[in-house]
Amino acid sequence: MRIRATVAAVSGALALSALVLPSAAQADGAHGSTSTVAEAARAAQSAAAQSGAKNGARAAASEPGELDLTFSKLTVNGGKPIVVGTTLTKRVPTTFTVTHAADVDIFDSSFVLDVSLYRGSFDNPANELYGDEAPVCKAVSATVATCKGQIAVWPDFDLLGNADATKWKAGGFAVDFRGQDPDEADPSEVGFALQDNLGTTSLQRASKQSVNASPEPVKKGKTLTVTGWLSRANFDDLKYHGYTAQPVKLQFRKKGSSTYTTVKTVTTNNKGDLKTTVKASVDGYWRYSFAGTSTTPAATATGDYVDVK
Repeated sequence: MRIRATVAAVSGALALSALVLPSAAQADGAHGSTSTVAEAARAAQSAAAQSGAKNGARAAASEPGELDLTFSKLTVNGGKPIVVGTTLTKRVPTTFTVTHAADVDIFDSSFVLDVSLYRGSFDNPANELYGDEAPVCKAVSATVATCKGQIAVWPDFDLLGNADATKWKAGGFAVDFRGQDPDEADPSEVGFALQDNLGTTSLQRASKQSVNASPEPVKKGKTLTVTGWLSRANFDDLKYHGYTAQPVKLQFRKKGSSTYTTVKTVTTNNKGDLKTTVKASVDGYWRYSFAGTSTTPAATATGDYVDVK
């Protein structure tokens, strides 16, 4: 089940009362803003703001509407950055623990919970990311459950631009309709939980590295020209562009060996191109290897074999 479509009436149900959603959550066409999960999370945040609840703190059971529920032990993509290209949806796993009061039934069919990522401030994020499938939770006691979910990134829908290649923060949210039809729910009976500061992760622009060594074959002692192109995803136009002014290692592996050795470092030009020359000595493989940056992952070309006569 696509979680972006499971909570379609959350914002509407809560908006029937004083728990009015921020206008950004209702803006047509905004990246991520039409996500029903986004609306659920924002609805919980709006409810928390109206009730005076503090982000990240467990709500007192006596406070109307607030659920005695907290999130902990969140991991996103196994601790690795989320690398996103220009076309395909990237989905990465999440794991987290939910601790709740015994009278909070997180397995009820009208209960929705998940974690999300955002950049900017918690109360007014610049962008948000959610899963497109509901997390699967397993009870380990009467008040603790472990959950496995996902974060889905649709480049042409979720990403505002290259500014999204940065560090993201994580938060958790839960909405309990308490058995009501979401389309006709009484907002005063809807429970919520909202929590910030669950951790961080990084989103990076996918990179590609190519190589070509010529001529092939080449005479021993003659000059070999090694070219290549380092490119990375551009979230502004959803195309790949050359990554300029980046140091890239030219490496060689002799035929019969399993180890590459760095020969020299070459810097990409204003189009991301690489070009250098070396003297041919023995048969082997040439490649370019880029170490990566905070916004762009490492990329290594497949070795180009050159036969030396």
